[in-house]
Amino acid sequence: MQEIQEKNTSESPKHKKRRTGYFRFLIDLIETILLAVVLFFGINAISARIRVDGHSMEPTFGSGEFVIVYRLAYRFSEPRQGDIVVFHLPRNPSQDYIKRVIGIPGDEIVMREGHLFVNGEEVREPYIMEAARYEGSWVVKEDELFVLGDNRNNSSDSHSWGPVPTNFIIGKAVFVYWPPTEWGVISRPNVAIAAP
Repeated sequence: MQEIQEKNTSESPKHKKRRTGYFRFLIDLIETILLAVVLFFGINAISARIRVDGHSMEPTFGSGEFVIVYRLAYRFSEPRQGDIVVFHLPRNPSQDYIKRVIGIPGDEIVMREGHLFVNGEEVREPYIMEAARYEGSWVVKEDELFVLGDNRNNSSDSHSWGPVPTNFIIGKAVFVYWPPTEWGVISRPNVAIAAP
């Protein structure tokens, strides 16, 4: 009688463990990549990160500062005077600007002798670099915002090219995250009507 040796074709426990380890690693890697993609698109859907380029918003922002913009800010509320917004430039929508909201629909804006008047009332502006050296008057129409840079005499803004359509607004600037010395929430100033 001849003995036939059967070759054990079943995998050793060591090989099974190694194959399971590779499979588990691959699953973990795919899950991590998918989570990163979902987070990336989720964060970008509600926020944007912009770099301030130029000096038109000094002293509030310096050139080179990075700001987080909340894209959904005006889905639930209306822009208010004093908000800092990022928007597509009306005359060149491929460019994004950051400015302060001065007038909302229905407002009459007057700049006279370095003083800002909104609807006939003078507005105190502690955030500006210096008083404006230009004069003019503007009426803000429906679905528009009148915006100015805080560095009034070194800013391309609504006083020179007109109001911004509200559908050009990207969002509200809410947080400075670079450089670290400037970190912080961007607060909306209490815009005060000057006493007579």
